[in-house]
Amino acid sequence: MAEEITPEFAALVLDAQPFSRLVRVRIAVFEPGRAVLEVGVRDDLLQQNGFLHGGVLSYAADNALTFAGGTVLGASVLTSGFSIEYLRPGRGRLLSARAHVLESTRRRAVCRCDLVMVDGEGAEKLVAAAQGTIALVE
Repeated sequence: MAEEITPEFAALVLDAQPFSRLVRVRIAVFEPGRAVLEVGVRDDLLQQNGFLHGGVLSYAADNALTFAGGTVLGASVLTSGFSIEYLRPGRGRLLSARAHVLESTRRRAVCRCDLVMVDGEGAEKLVAAAQGTIALVE
């Protein structure tokens, strides 16, 4: 069975990632089989048309998938692959990357992530969806 990872440990791992610090991501939920990461939207994260850059969406999906997988596999995990579908432009004040484990074995977890933009009034819009496989590292 995987070692249990606390939300505090997960926050330390996230803070140890220079790119995560650059984006200013935070862990909103970290519980068995589920992780939610949030990114506040800033001008330096937008692309030329004023939408949240696809690279930020992809980053958030990758990390949220990995953190969700880590809740069932333990701390020594990496993304072995993922795909993302951009559904609509990212507009809003907050990105919420909501990942959960679909199925897992002792060495791998298949996870899904919904990327939701939240506007100033709290209304939510699904802007992308991702699925990936998280692998235990020896």
